[in-house]
Amino acid sequence: MKIISNEKIISRNKKIGAVTTIGSLIVLIGGFVLSITDKTGERFGLAFAALFVGFILSQVGIYFGNRWGKSPRPDEQINIALKGIGDRYSIYHYVSPVSHLLVGPSGLYTLIPMQQGGTITYDENKNKFRQKGGNLYLKIFAQESLGRPDVEAKATMKDMQDYLAKNNIGDLPITPILIFTNPKATVEVENSPYPALALEKIKDYFKKQLKSNSASTIEMNKLIALLPAEEKTKKAVVEK
Repeated sequence: MKIISNEKIISRNKKIGAVTTIGSLIVLIGGFVLSITDKTGERFGLAFAALFVGFILSQVGIYFGNRWGKSPRPDEQINIALKGIGDRYSIYHYVSPVSHLLVGPSGLYTLIPMQQGGTITYDENKNKFRQKGGNLYLKIFAQESLGRPDVEAKATMKDMQDYLAKNNIGDLPITPILIFTNPKATVEVENSPYPALALEKIKDYFKKQLKSNSASTIEMNKLIALLPAEEKTKKAVVEK
């Protein structure tokens, strides 16, 4: 499998996470000091504003830190899980219209890494993914809440469809896949609109997909020609 990663974006976002995290601590400490030293209440508004800004910065730091500050990062986890899948696949991290794009003979796959733990299910009646268990503290303060992964998956598919249309590339099969990277996640999803898999299951999934050659070779080659390759950009790192 060919791996192309935009190391410039990864490095930049890692720095953003580190700076905002440190900044949030400084602002939070400043706000706390103001709140306990203000005997007259004249600086209450300033202290509250500092605590509010500090909290927002901390959430930004957590968001960037979870995705780019820790190793293995989500892109690295995907690479490891797909190792040995074969040279018919190429994966693009942060160099395409979506964050993680896998290209193969059976079509295009937009990969959406999810870091949530607990038991993941899909409520077909309410068309909604659900999360049971997991760390309550992390859900509140570390953005571990499941949210609406189906909406995110649909958005990645639309982004790719728009990109293909904009570049006059014919229809190619596009499949969004939710990948739960947390080792404490148990994925028990059936009848969901998009595949939802535990990290250790994705290699087997794609091995089955290799039996299909449903994507047009001509249109696929048009797309590959547009995406960065080793000789086209210094921002990418290619591994095999």
